Amino acid sequence: MSSFLRPAVGDAVESDAGRIAAQYRAITSHLAIAPPVSVVIPAMNEAENLPYVFKTLPDWIHEVVLVDGNSTDDTVNVARELRPDVKVVKQVGKGKGDALISGFAACTGDIIVMVDADGSADGQEIVSYVSALVGGADFAKGSRFANGGGTDDMTPVRKLGNRLLCAIVNAKFGARYTDLCYGYNAFWRHCLDKITLDCTGFEIETLINIRVVKAGLRVQEVPSHEYLRIHGVSNLNAVRDGIRVLKVILKEKGVRRAERRRTTDFSVSVPRGELS
Repeated sequence: MSSFLRPAVGDAVESDAGRIAAQYRAITSHLAIAPPVSVVIPAMNEAENLPYVFKTLPDWIHEVVLVDGNSTDDTVNVARELRPDVKVVKQVGKGKGDALISGFAACTGDIIVMVDADGSADGQEIVSYVSALVGGADFAKGSRFANGGGTDDMTPVRKLGNRLLCAIVNAKFGARYTDLCYGYNAFWRHCLDKITLDCTGFEIETLINIRVVKAGLRVQEVPSHEYLRIHGVSNLNAVRDGIRVLKVILKEKGVRRAERRRTTDFSVSVPRGELS
């Protein structure tokens, strides 16, 4: 007997089609998903860049969570003008890691995407990340050096440093990354139950990459192109931040899983920002 039952009444067909259409959101002409997608954007004084960032975000995403790092410009007002339904989280602590943790805690979607607010990331690439996740990956890691990726922003020194740090992580943790220090990533929300995030600075991206591998989660790299920051000046420092990343790598090698899971100081289950 066929497992496909054709409704005998035309109205029933239309009703069923409407129910399916309401349940799934179209991503492309060949892909539709049911899981809601949350986009987390940590921002501090990025009012001039937000129009470019928001313009590239797909209209099918579930929510945008903007984590404001105590901006002194019009960042929050601009975000609300561009997207009235934006969820704004006022960051209590400091650092990119603290901002991301605060944003993750405020997300309601099944899929979480991390996007920088400087205009260097193309929001249209989110479809590639989501496709990787619904295709079976737990963590979709953006890579500027995978086939099809690229960067307009990295200096030769930063490229060399990233390559060396990436090689160390691959050797020490059995990863197969082509890029390490890149903030454009996506993952299923349930992954947060398997890793603890206890890092408040820029190096949180490296920490996430390492702990995802140590937790045995399935990782798929997604080619991504990094553009130049549109307005403003980056706070990145190749030497200073490289040393911080290296310290995280060396420290993480000595952290046992049981000890790591007992660390709750910066757990994503604990709200770290004020939602408005």
